[in-house]
Amino acid sequence: MDFEQAKRRVAELTAALEYHSNRYYVLDDPEIDDEEYDRMMHELIALEEQYPELHAENSPTSRVGGQALNQFESVVHTVQMGSLQDVFSEEEIEEFDRRVRETVPDPVYVVEPKIDGLSVSLEYRDGVFVRGSTRGDGLVGEDVTANLRTVRSIPLKLTDAPAFIEVRGEVYMPRRSFDELVKAQEEREEKPFKNPRNAAAGSLRQKNPKVTATRKLDIFVFNLQQLEGRALTGHRESLDYMKSLGFHVIPGYQCYREIGDVIARIREIGEHRDGYGYEIDGAVVKVDDFAQRELLGATAKYPKWAVAFKYPPEEKASKLLSIEINVGRTGVLTPTALFEPITLAGTTVSRATLHNQDFIDEKGIAVGDTILVRKAGEIIPEVRAVVEHGGGEVYRIPSVCPACGSHTVREEDAAAVVCVNPDCPAQLLRNLIHFASRDAMDIEGLGPAVIEALVEHDLVHSAADLYDLKAEQIAALDRMGEKSAANLIAALEKSKANDLSRLVFAFGIKNIGQKAAKLLARRFGSMDGLIGASREEISAIDGMGDLMAQYVRDFFDQPQSLHLIERLKAAGLNMQAEETEPEDARLAGLTFVLTGTLSTMTRSEVQAIIEKLGGKTSSSISKKTSYLLAGEDAGSKLTKAQSLDVPILTEAEFLEMTK
Repeated sequence: MDFEQAKRRVAELTAALEYHSNRYYVLDDPEIDDEEYDRMMHELIALEEQYPELHAENSPTSRVGGQALNQFESVVHTVQMGSLQDVFSEEEIEEFDRRVRETVPDPVYVVEPKIDGLSVSLEYRDGVFVRGSTRGDGLVGEDVTANLRTVRSIPLKLTDAPAFIEVRGEVYMPRRSFDELVKAQEEREEKPFKNPRNAAAGSLRQKNPKVTATRKLDIFVFNLQQLEGRALTGHRESLDYMKSLGFHVIPGYQCYREIGDVIARIREIGEHRDGYGYEIDGAVVKVDDFAQRELLGATAKYPKWAVAFKYPPEEKASKLLSIEINVGRTGVLTPTALFEPITLAGTTVSRATLHNQDFIDEKGIAVGDTILVRKAGEIIPEVRAVVEHGGGEVYRIPSVCPACGSHTVREEDAAAVVCVNPDCPAQLLRNLIHFASRDAMDIEGLGPAVIEALVEHDLVHSAADLYDLKAEQIAALDRMGEKSAANLIAALEKSKANDLSRLVFAFGIKNIGQKAAKLLARRFGSMDGLIGASREEISAIDGMGDLMAQYVRDFFDQPQSLHLIERLKAAGLNMQAEETEPEDARLAGLTFVLTGTLSTMTRSEVQAIIEKLGGKTSSSISKKTSYLLAGEDAGSKLTKAQSLDVPILTEAEFLEMTK
């Protein structure tokens, strides 16, 4: 395909993808299946890679994320993104109505659900999405445009658009997406997000938009901030108008003249809130007419024309029937309470985590007790307290692993009880999922479902078995086929060239994350060097410590670990580090903080120089900071460095230090 043909095809694909994205994510009325949509997206990605000049800033391919960001730039909001006064009773709603009627006659109120998410601003010029920012403190937020482009319900281009429009919306994580994320975090034995709002906020502020793209965020637009070229008179009219432009507008908004009808609608939203596919924590009541809003004005903190009614959290008592023990990827035994089913926040729950032995001891939990369970805007129920003791002894986590029969140990200075058998079958599935994950060996196509099928068909018993798989074995699995099998074999082959640090992280050594794995690979250079390293040599690495060093030695002292490594070597996996300890380590032990604008280098270039010479960078100033490198327009970090007597370097002085 020549350039002109590619140009026409890119335009066709862009129009089709924008249309079908709106049908699926905004109108909830898809016309094609996911496979067809993905096929068009992959074709567009391939064409833009072949002809980079055809890649537009708002191309649908931006939905999958772009380059990682060094930082978020500040955005000053032209129109303040204020907050609303919270009220907690129907009497307060009636009092709000009385105050409004003292100023304006016959107000009309718009009532809408209050989405529990993260407030953002979206700006469009001539119909094109040009900037998105967080609320921040209401006056200044952060530019998260690249991350917001990955939210598929945000239109990248508007139809019949005004010259300029700014809207405000709430980015949220649907309950289904949150469930999937928490499940994946638990399988990797990461600390899961507590609730969808925290998950949405953490996902939107990822420095890497590709990570944000995997989190399946959504948005509801609920307010018009600025508009050029058109005059609107009321809130409902503005919502209707934004919907006509293609925005995913807040659902279920209705107008009422009587406060009694407003209260009835608030009750109705509360009674049905658990049937929504997203979390809400209240209902918002707003005066509809914009002119009346001007008359009502605002206090120093809140507008006088709106309030947010907050629903109370739910707690219920239930009898604890038994406690189930699950064995995690690193061998940690996690207790789960099984209790008589109760309805909380509209869903039936009968399970809640008990965390660890310390948590059980603190609350004195025994089987047969009546426990208080809470689900306050959170998907995961929690045991709050024991309401009535049933007379049994406080539960003890067993000293024998329920999956393999090996003895368990409670780690020194830690709450976790652990099975120390690396061949424990309960750990196999989670170990393999972690091994293949994006931050570890990054084996594309080897997701949890495929790994589970491989284990169920007795095809893999360790990570080394993955590299012995044949295409015909994979193709015989459900939902795979020859093409998927060939792609997976190719992905396995590609993973063999990964840096040593990825393999070390993939082993899942307790407390050894990506950063620690990089430190180990860089310090010892090869797998053999790492295997032969003493605990003292490992703990001497800046950023490691005695406990982490012991976990590393415990892993490499296991005969099963050495056998696994030998098999991986035989399979052709790389056992060398791409980056080793620098010959010139003049900045070893020094920590730098960067601020302001540099004239000859980018911040990433400066960071690379510091790390190449053995130093570290940090984002915050403290007494432990060795130097602040200050460029032009240095702000609060410079002031803080001066107050802490931290040495300050100019760009020229830094270049002289590192030349």
